[in-house]
Amino acid sequence: MNYARPAHDDRSSRPAISVIAHRGASEDAPEHTLAAYRKAIEDGADALECDVRLTADGHLVCVHDRRVNRTSNGRGAVSALELADLASLDFGSWKDGAYGPDTLDPNEAPDRQLEDPERTSVLTLERLLELVADADRRVELAIETKHPTRWAGQVEERLVELLERFGHTKPARAEEWIPSVRVMSFSARSLHRVRAAAPEIPGVYLMQFLTPRHRDGRLPPGVQIAGPGIRILRAHPEYVAKAHRAGHQVHVWTVNEASDVELCRELGVDAVITNRPKQVRNQLGLA
Repeated sequence: MNYARPAHDDRSSRPAISVIAHRGASEDAPEHTLAAYRKAIEDGADALECDVRLTADGHLVCVHDRRVNRTSNGRGAVSALELADLASLDFGSWKDGAYGPDTLDPNEAPDRQLEDPERTSVLTLERLLELVADADRRVELAIETKHPTRWAGQVEERLVELLERFGHTKPARAEEWIPSVRVMSFSARSLHRVRAAAPEIPGVYLMQFLTPRHRDGRLPPGVQIAGPGIRILRAHPEYVAKAHRAGHQVHVWTVNEASDVELCRELGVDAVITNRPKQVRNQLGLA
């Protein structure tokens, strides 16, 4: 299967590294908010990364943690809350300087009437898909399913339904079609569920540690993209070549430091996932 790639880097014969915005341009705006993703598109990101969880009433929302405590003014597990509950919460004020020094007094609670809803409202995957569909250029999506979860296979079922509705699944015979969405997970079972329901959607197997079974570049059956953390590349830089020899792409997370960007460039990775898409693109000479 082919994947869209940016133009070639003038300094080498390799295709340019794809820059993926981790939870949006999350260094500049609250993670997983519409504002963060708009900023990432403006900054030239090739793709947007998001985490998805299923609410108690069956909506996929872009929230990383199992509980909302860290990134909102509420408490509780996403899976136990309904979308209306999440919509009443502030998902932006936790980030320092979210409103600027002239609009937010750190000694006072934020005035909801002064908030920009694109910086503070919970984001559904459906709304993010709409944003991508309305973009004036091709913008890819890298969607991570979070596990374990009380909803198990319902997450993948709902995800595939949404992707079908937005035209991101195609029959295998569509030879000219290049997928613009991929699904990522640390769970091989989750990737298997997606592949069984929509085999044309690429999967990315995320790895926090390099286990013996994967050191030679092998991935779970049907998975074509390796997703190692940057710590793996620091400790095992030879892994990229092994994965490429096995026929896999390598998408690395989370690459924020200039030295790590340079390491990824030297090793020839295919994509970097970063909180700082604009700065990374500048460093790579892609701006």
